[in-house]
Amino acid sequence: MNNNQQNVYVWDICIRIFHWSLVVSFITTYFTSEEKNEIHIYAGYTVLGLVIFRIVWGFFGSKHAKFNSFVTSYSKVVVYLKSLFSKTPKHYIGHNPLGGWMVIAMLFTLFMITYSGLKIIAIEDAEGPLAIQMQSISPIRSAYAQDDVEQYLIKEKDEVGEDYWKELHEEYTKLMLILIVLHIVGVVVSSRLHKENLVKTMLTGKKTINK
Repeated sequence: MNNNQQNVYVWDICIRIFHWSLVVSFITTYFTSEEKNEIHIYAGYTVLGLVIFRIVWGFFGSKHAKFNSFVTSYSKVVVYLKSLFSKTPKHYIGHNPLGGWMVIAMLFTLFMITYSGLKIIAIEDAEGPLAIQMQSISPIRSAYAQDDVEQYLIKEKDEVGEDYWKELHEEYTKLMLILIVLHIVGVVVSSRLHKENLVKTMLTGKKTINK
C-alpha cells in the first residue's frame, strides 16, 4: 500500500461470519437435497437463522451493514449502472446501489426457500415449527362413509399442498443459483473496475482505497 492509499474498515466480524457461514450452509443444503436427510434439514434451519440474523443486523448493525446505507432508489441504481460504462465509474465503500438490491433479493429468496422447506416437512412428517397437528380418528368414527370421504379429501388436499410447496422450493432454489452467479459476476466486475479485492475485503473486513 502506497502513501496515496488507506485501509478502511468496512465489514464487521458479524457480517463476515454471516457471509461465509451462509456460503457453507447453502452449499450443504444444495448438495444434500436429492435425498431426505437430517443434514439437509439442519443446514436449512441454519440458513433461515442466518437470514433472520442478517435482517436484524440490517437495522442494528454497523454502519455499512445497515439497510439504510445501501438500499437506494431505482433512479440511483440506474445512475450507478450508467457510470459503469463511463471512464470514472462511481465507487462506494460499502455496497453499491445494485449490490444493495442484490442483498435484498438474495435474502428474500433464501427466506422463501427455507419457508417452503418448512411447509414440506410440516405436511410430510408433521414436524417443524409449521407442522399442523392432525386429529386422530377413532376406529368407530372411521367406520362412517362420510368420515372416509372427509379423510380422503384431507389427504388429497395435503398432497396438492405438498406438490405446490415442493415446486415453489425448487423454483426459488433455481432463482437463488441465478442470483449467486450474478453476485459473483458483480464481484469480479466491481473488483476490476475499482482495482480492489472484494473477496479479501470480506475476509479481513478492510478495503484499500485511494485517498
